[in-house]
Amino acid sequence: MRTHRRTHRRSARVEYHLPDEAQSARRARRLTAQFLARPALRAGGLDAGHIGDAAALIVSELVTNATRHGGGCRLCLHVSETQVTVEVYDGSPGRPDVRPLTTWSESGRGLAMVRSLAQRLDIARVAGGGNRVRAVLDL
Repeated sequence: MRTHRRTHRRSARVEYHLPDEAQSARRARRLTAQFLARPALRAGGLDAGHIGDAAALIVSELVTNATRHGGGCRLCLHVSETQVTVEVYDGSPGRPDVRPLTTWSESGRGLAMVRSLAQRLDIARVAGGGNRVRAVLDL
């Protein structure tokens, strides 16, 4: 007879609503750092220092874009045993595009930077209007 050991998967999810303000990106970075530093997540093996910097930069870029182009936004963070997922929802009528990086551009580098940091980036229209931008970081 063979016994199976049951493992408990640790995951956590949080959601924040952020207003259309310049301070929202800074607040989102702080909330992300606090969420990733939770003792329960560290006990589950999450190295907040390792993944936290990339997640904070991604959150900052996505929230900045959402508040600039779509009014306020909703930030969702999800941590599982294998990845950190950042989702930002906005109310913009337009769809965000990843522009090619050029040396002379003054703006438009945010999504390209997010794409280079994340293992996966996807952008989708949301029923009822707006967009969802999701970036996934592997642990």
